[in-house]
Amino acid sequence: MKPLDWVVLFGWLTFLVSYGLWRGRKSGTVNDYLLAGRTMPWYAMGLSIMATQASAITFISTTGQSYVDGMRFVQFYFGLPVAMVILSATAVPIFHRAKVYTAYEYLENRFDAKTRALVSGIFLIQRGLAAGLALYAPAVVLSVILGWSDQTTTILMGSLVVLYTTTGGIKAITWADVQQMAVIFVALILALFMAIHLMPQQVSFLDAVTLAGAFGKLKAVDTNFDWNNRYNLWSGLIGGMFLALAYFGCDQSQVQRYLTGKSVAQSRLSLLFNAVAKIPMQFFILFIGAMVFVLFMFVKPPVIFHPVEMGRITQSTEFKPVEDRYNAAFEARKQAAQHYLDAKHRGETLPADLEALRSTQKAFDTARQDGAKLVDKVRGSSGFNDTNYIFLSFVTNYLPAGVVGLIIAVIFSAAMSAVSGEINSLATVTVIDVYKRHFRKSATDRHYLWASRIATVFWGVYAVIFAGRGGGFGALIEAVNMIGSLFYGGMLGVFVLAFFFPKVGANGAFVGVLAGEAAIFAANRFTSISFLWYNVIGCLVVLATGVLVSKIETAKYPR
Repeated sequence: MKPLDWVVLFGWLTFLVSYGLWRGRKSGTVNDYLLAGRTMPWYAMGLSIMATQASAITFISTTGQSYVDGMRFVQFYFGLPVAMVILSATAVPIFHRAKVYTAYEYLENRFDAKTRALVSGIFLIQRGLAAGLALYAPAVVLSVILGWSDQTTTILMGSLVVLYTTTGGIKAITWADVQQMAVIFVALILALFMAIHLMPQQVSFLDAVTLAGAFGKLKAVDTNFDWNNRYNLWSGLIGGMFLALAYFGCDQSQVQRYLTGKSVAQSRLSLLFNAVAKIPMQFFILFIGAMVFVLFMFVKPPVIFHPVEMGRITQSTEFKPVEDRYNAAFEARKQAAQHYLDAKHRGETLPADLEALRSTQKAFDTARQDGAKLVDKVRGSSGFNDTNYIFLSFVTNYLPAGVVGLIIAVIFSAAMSAVSGEINSLATVTVIDVYKRHFRKSATDRHYLWASRIATVFWGVYAVIFAGRGGGFGALIEAVNMIGSLFYGGMLGVFVLAFFFPKVGANGAFVGVLAGEAAIFAANRFTSISFLWYNVIGCLVVLATGVLVSKIETAKYPR
C-alpha cells in the first residue's frame, strides 16, 4: 500500500474507535453495558444489525463467491424480508414485554432452567465458532498486504477487538456501526466504479454486463427445485426464511441489538429497515464480483490469487508449463470475448459463438486448477481454495492510492464490528444465563459488570484460537452460514414451541431440541441435502417431538 493508503486506514480506524468509545463512555452499569440502557433509536439499531451482517467476510468472500459461482448466492436472502415481518409481529413484542437481557431468559420463564441452559449452551458453541471465522477474515487482509502470517494478524486484530469491546459495551459498538455503514456504502460504490473504469476503452458497461450474462454470472434466480442444490429460489425462500428467523429471532447477537431499543415500535422499524435494504445491498456486492470477473477477462490475473502460495509455486520447476498453459488460455478467452462482443455489436451472434466463448472459460478454469494442484503438491496438502483472496487481489493491485486504504479500512472496521458484537453477546449469555443463574445469583451490579468484561476477554481469546482454523475453510461466507445452520434449526424450533404451542411443556421442549439437533447432524452426515434445509428439518423435528412428548406426558399424567 502507498503512504496515503496507510493514512486513510489508520485515520479511519482511529476515528471509528474513538467515536464509539466516546458514545459508550457512560456504560457504567450492566444495563448500560449490555443493553445501552434501552435507549437506542431505530436507525442506529437497524444500521448496527446490517453492519454486523456486513462483516469482513461479506466483502472478502461474497465478491469472490460471485466471481466463482455467479450471483445465485443472492437467493440465500430471499426469505429474509418475510422473516423480518414475522419477527416484528412476534419476537420483538414478546421479548420487550418480558424485559429480559437475553432471549434464553424467556425460555426459563416459559419452560424451565434445563431448557434455558441447553439452548444457551448451543448458542455459545455456534456463535463462538462463527466469531472465530469472522476474526479470520481480517487476518486474510493483513497477510495479503503485509505478508504476515495468519496467526500473527489474528492475534493482533483479536487484541484490538477485545480492547474495544470491553471498554465501550453495546452502546459503543452500535454507534460505531452507524458511522461504519456510511463508509461501507461509499467504498462499495467506489469498488464498482473502479472495476468498470479499468475495463478496456472499447468495452462499455453494457458490454461488461453482456459478458457476465454470457457466462451465467448474472443468473440470480434458479427456479428448479433440488434438495441438493445449495442456492435456488426454494431453498432461499423457505430455508433462507427459517435461517433468518433463527438468526434474528433466537441468536443473542441479533436479539441483543433490538433489545436496546427505546420501544417496541423502534425495534420493529430496525428489523423492517433490514427487510427492505439487505437484498439490494447483497445484490450490489455480488454484482461487484461479477464485474471483477469480466475485468479479469481483459486484465490478466495471477494464476493463484493467494500471493504467498503464488510465490511458492513460482519457485517450482513444474510451474513454467502450468504458466504457459494459463497464459495461452487467458489469451484465447480474451480474444473469444472480444470476438463475441464484436459480433454482438453487429447483431450477428450465433449459438456457436457463445459455445466457443464458454469453451475458452473451461480451458482457463482447467489451467487455474492445475495451478491449485501445484499448490497442493508443494504444500503437501489437498483442497487448496483461493476464493477469499480474489477481491483483495483486485483491490490491492488495481485500485488507486487512497481508495485501497479506504476499502481496507472498511474491511477492518467491518471485522471489528462483527466480532465485537458477537463477543459482546457471548459475554452477555455467559454472565446472565450461566454465571448469574447458576453461580452468583445475588451480587452487586458492579460485580456483574466486571464479570461481563472478563467474559468478553475470554470469548475474544476463544475466537482468536478458533480463527487459526480459518484457512481450512473454502469460501468463508458459506462456512459461517453452514456452521449456523447446524444449530439454528433446533433453536428456532424451541422458540416456536414457546410462542405458539401453549400446551407443550418443559420436557417436550428439552427433548425436542435434542431430537432436532440429532436430525440436523444426521442430515449433514448421511445426506447431500443443502445446508439451508437443515434449519427447516431441525425446526420441524423439534415441533413434532415437543408436541408428541407433551401429549404422552399428558396422557400418562393427566392434569
